[in-house]
Amino acid sequence: MAVIVVLLLVWSTLASTALPPVIRIGAIFTEDQKDSSVELAFKYAVYKINKDRELFPNTTLVYDIQYVPRDDSFRTSKKVCRQMEFGVQAIFGPSDPILGAHIQSICEALDVPHLEARIDFEPLSKEFSINLHPSQEHMNKAFKDLMTFLNWTKVAIIYEEDYGLFKLQELVKAPAAARTEMYIRQAGPTSYRQVLREVRQKEIYKLIVDTNPRNIQKFFRAILQLQMNDYRYHYMFTTFDLETFDLEDFKYNSVNITAFRIVDVDHPKVKEILEVMEKFQPIGHAILNKSGIIQAEPALMYDSVYVFAKGLSDMNYNYSIKPMNLSCDVEKPWDDGLSLYNYLDSVRKLHSLTGNIEFNGGKRSNFKLDLLKLKKEEIRKVGQWTPAGGVNITDPNAFYESHAPNITLVVMTREERPYVMVKEEKNLTGNARYEGFCIDLLKCIAGQVGFQYSIRLVPDHMYGVYDPDTKEWNGIVRELMEKRADLAVASMTINYARESVIDFTKPFMNLGIGILFKVPTSQPTRLFSFMNPLAVEIWLYVLAAYMLVSFTLFVMARFSPYEWNNPHPCHQESDIVENQFSVSNSFWFITGTFLRQGSGLNPKATSTRIVGGIWWFFTLIIISSYTANLAAFLTVERMITPIESAQDLADQTDISYGTLEGGSTMTFFRDSKIGIYQKMWRFMESRKPPVFVKMYEEGVQRVLEGNYAFLMESTMLDYAVQRDCNLTQIGGLLDSKGYGIATPKGSPWRDKISLAILELQEKGVIQILYDKWWKNTGDVCNRDDKSKESKANALGVENIGGVFVVLLCGLALAILVAILEFCWNSKKNAQTDRQSLCSEMAEELRFAVRCHGSRQRPALRRSCTRCSPATTYVPAALDLPHINGDRLQGRLLSGGRHPAHDGHEEVADHLRRGHLAAT
Repeated sequence: MAVIVVLLLVWSTLASTALPPVIRIGAIFTEDQKDSSVELAFKYAVYKINKDRELFPNTTLVYDIQYVPRDDSFRTSKKVCRQMEFGVQAIFGPSDPILGAHIQSICEALDVPHLEARIDFEPLSKEFSINLHPSQEHMNKAFKDLMTFLNWTKVAIIYEEDYGLFKLQELVKAPAAARTEMYIRQAGPTSYRQVLREVRQKEIYKLIVDTNPRNIQKFFRAILQLQMNDYRYHYMFTTFDLETFDLEDFKYNSVNITAFRIVDVDHPKVKEILEVMEKFQPIGHAILNKSGIIQAEPALMYDSVYVFAKGLSDMNYNYSIKPMNLSCDVEKPWDDGLSLYNYLDSVRKLHSLTGNIEFNGGKRSNFKLDLLKLKKEEIRKVGQWTPAGGVNITDPNAFYESHAPNITLVVMTREERPYVMVKEEKNLTGNARYEGFCIDLLKCIAGQVGFQYSIRLVPDHMYGVYDPDTKEWNGIVRELMEKRADLAVASMTINYARESVIDFTKPFMNLGIGILFKVPTSQPTRLFSFMNPLAVEIWLYVLAAYMLVSFTLFVMARFSPYEWNNPHPCHQESDIVENQFSVSNSFWFITGTFLRQGSGLNPKATSTRIVGGIWWFFTLIIISSYTANLAAFLTVERMITPIESAQDLADQTDISYGTLEGGSTMTFFRDSKIGIYQKMWRFMESRKPPVFVKMYEEGVQRVLEGNYAFLMESTMLDYAVQRDCNLTQIGGLLDSKGYGIATPKGSPWRDKISLAILELQEKGVIQILYDKWWKNTGDVCNRDDKSKESKANALGVENIGGVFVVLLCGLALAILVAILEFCWNSKKNAQTDRQSLCSEMAEELRFAVRCHGSRQRPALRRSCTRCSPATTYVPAALDLPHINGDRLQGRLLSGGRHPAHDGHEEVADHLRRGHLAAT
């Protein structure tokens, strides 16, 4: 028994070591597939296989990825040969059919398995090729079976790539029925509309579309632009990835869209794999296209790696593989390559993302394709197709729904706040996606008139304007002219040009053109803002008047005999008279009266009094005007408004202005015969960069950025101004017009809707809707508080700080003048007393800084010009407690003067004579 156990262990060890520890595989991707979902799916599959030790207990897959340019077979061959030299056991990719054929030839020459996930145009089997993509022969059969089931007799085939015709050649050679008529055209993104228009003119309503998935959205847009999306049209797409496209615009217009898919997302096994894949970050979302649905190409690449692993695992128990370094020059095949290929071709009972996987001669067999059809709510599975059973429709009513025309009106509109807005919720569909004033108005009108409607957005986002060069209309007007829409409910202006090609109902709103501008900024506060109440030239005139009146007063006081008076009234016989209005006193008198203060000087003559009275009246007016204007400047926020009207806009070029492109406002300025508006149009038309905007929001944003005025309709202007306190309206309205609901010419709905609008206006419903979307939305800014704050603000340092600066400067000047006077007088006394300047200044400084006994100062002079030095005596009874007697006697004998009595010699002599007489 023990021997048997040992033998089993040895056998299991040998079996587990049949594979080498490292298996190398090579992958070829085009340069545009770098980091794509296909490459990430390949890497993720290798990672999952290496983590699964039940599949490979002692073996690890190592990949070598090379990127090659499309249509460069030479470089691709070189890179594949280099991978062969490193001993790869299999080659994966690429998806390009031309490059794939070259790689297939190399693998076939060296006996290396080639695993592909692409469409193969060759009907015959190829050696060493394992292709997981269903063959084109099977795909053409699936298309023919569906066409037979639907009884298509007239079909248009539209293909994009050059090899697209090779893909569908079997379908063209052998149509579903002998009486089937085929119309084949090649079309690209630039010719989609032209080809589809030709199909519509030929009245072909069944189309097989083989386009590049990268351009599918452009094809959808062309369908919508040509209105080829009603119940009569049926589109069969050859792509497997219909579920990953945005079909929101087609869900509610009864158009038929079908396609096959190879990934059954409803299968439990597939769900499990996708859930695990989605949780594998950071590449999980990238593999699943960020939508939870994996595309066919990465799913096939993921399965191809698992096919290789399954075949290698089966070979592990029966055959020992030996890697080998190959060379494209020697062309010596790999000895184990054929055995590995046979194991890969024999893979069975493997269910992965693309369903059951089986091969017959390297081609996919016994697989299933799900048939998808676009329904109103979503894309649904309505049947399936298998190579053996053909088409099996599980929903019999999927292709035979009743489509009664004219039940639902197609309403064309344009997204514009607050008229039409798309809700942010992503799970909403159909009309529920929209909200706004026009949506509520349409709901009221539809309920009153009695019709159903389907809302669509205009493809080019234009209201409609006539182009004189092309002589065509665009936007909503064109949609109505070509009768791709039954109504147009939007902020659409009624004008002559539009009324000539379409019909309008009674206006449901009246408006005009206004000017939107940014609220002027506050005037910057300056330190000397108290100077602002008077202009600079007024300050200069006041200074000139101050100088002129001061000199006039001085001259008139000198000429007038009544201004000369005796300085000693007690000496009537004195011949000395003096005038109080010297030059300095004249300026001091004018200064004191100008500043509303007294000067101690009073004019006595009539002429000088007249000068004083006139100056007082002048100062009364100037000071009163300054005070009144200063209050306004310091308490009210002054605004700078560069423009006040359309005339101001037309007369300047610094501020740009524009309108909405393709709207009635632009048409108004373009066709206006008024000179101002013609001038404004020439400015707007020639301005670089362009001043026209695509959306109202863009125009409002440019206004907020500054130096731009937006000419817009008053209703939209009111909406913007009420929601942003930085915006304001300049001037009044430039014209008067109205919004109306547009219909094609001769529409039976116009009169009914006009009556409904009149009734809604009389009941006040439209006004209620206006208040709802303009004033009661909760995002209206509060202007009252802001205006109250700007009316009376407390004055700060930035407002009147300059007054303090002037005061400090004046004090500093006064101190400087006092120091200069002290120094100058000390110098004079020092020369007179024959002392040094320093001792004189020190003595005067000591007296000046004394804090007691300084209210009086002796008025003594040391010399007198009228007295002889020999008869000059010092009075013994003179009480000078603060001055040394010897020093005073010396100063008197030396003829010195006290600084306090300079300029008053007569008074000093008089006092001296009195003191000497007393002595």
